[in-house]
Amino acid sequence: MSSKVNEISISYKEKIRTLESQSVKSSEEAAKLLFDGWNINNIGFQETFKVLLLNNANKVKGVYQLSTGSLTGTLVDMRILFAVIIKTLSINIILCHNHPSGKLLPSEADKKLTEKIQGAAKFFDVNVLDHLIIVPNGAYYSFADNGLL
Repeated sequence: MSSKVNEISISYKEKIRTLESQSVKSSEEAAKLLFDGWNINNIGFQETFKVLLLNNANKVKGVYQLSTGSLTGTLVDMRILFAVIIKTLSINIILCHNHPSGKLLPSEADKKLTEKIQGAAKFFDVNVLDHLIIVPNGAYYSFADNGLL
């Protein structure tokens, strides 16, 4: 009796666009880039988690929306997050989520999630450069700028 195993195929195609040629040099640039791409109709309604994917020179490879949740939270599946990071061959990442409430300070859950992602990223030689919290008026909080990374 023979059994077959399906072969897994992985593909990634870089698109040539203005976004992908942009280099991120600060939390302010990252926050503006992410806010400009947010759906303004639901930024004050549903919490969403995104990851900004960067190469070794901090040039943008893309933005991936990992999850959308409720008014007060969203789930992050670590397996999907790292599948995206590895599939795109990203070296550096910036995590980002919104707080529909407008509250800029991170919760304990935000801090624990960031630590968990940082720990996993080390295994893949991926650098977590920042975790941004963006609120509906465009203001942001940077974990890196505030010494939490």
